[in-house]
Amino acid sequence: MDGNKRFVAGTPKGRQIVSLRKSLAASQHPNVVVLTCSDSRVSPELLFDQSLGDLFVIRSAGNIADAIGVGSIEYAVEHLGSSVLVVLGHTKCGAVTAACSGEKMPTSNLQAIVDKIGPAVNQAKGSGAGDAFIETAVKDNVHQSAHDVMASSEVLRHFKDDGKLTVIEAEYDIATGEVTRLDK
Repeated sequence: MDGNKRFVAGTPKGRQIVSLRKSLAASQHPNVVVLTCSDSRVSPELLFDQSLGDLFVIRSAGNIADAIGVGSIEYAVEHLGSSVLVVLGHTKCGAVTAACSGEKMPTSNLQAIVDKIGPAVNQAKGSGAGDAFIETAVKDNVHQSAHDVMASSEVLRHFKDDGKLTVIEAEYDIATGEVTRLDK
């Protein structure tokens, strides 16, 4: 979160990238895994003012994880020693907006994304209309994604139950640059 404050203020840390790259050539041990959206405006390394080797990032439209995404998270936690999982949604998410529209998607692949976000949209119904509905659905989708990841992985549940994995749910505001935790 300190890195996000630097990002918002426009005062990133200076880094010696060449020497850092060389030191990381042998191995990586990122402490944090980030599951976030593929949106080009949401770059975890930038918005948390991090560098090479700091974050293990999994990205997909709508910050959802299929078996490959969950397996990637398991790899980071079990083999690289990552101890924090951040599930990061963002304002004005196109995937969530598409899911909120209720329209059938033009391809089965796009429909699969919308279907995965569907439970969050159903949860958000009745919370308002238009932008308010979408914003609630974005937050509910972060919660749903975190739940889905944990529900589909015995490995991750074990690490969490043993106190070796902390799960943080958060939202990035694309207009202000701020990340806000969504603790329930």
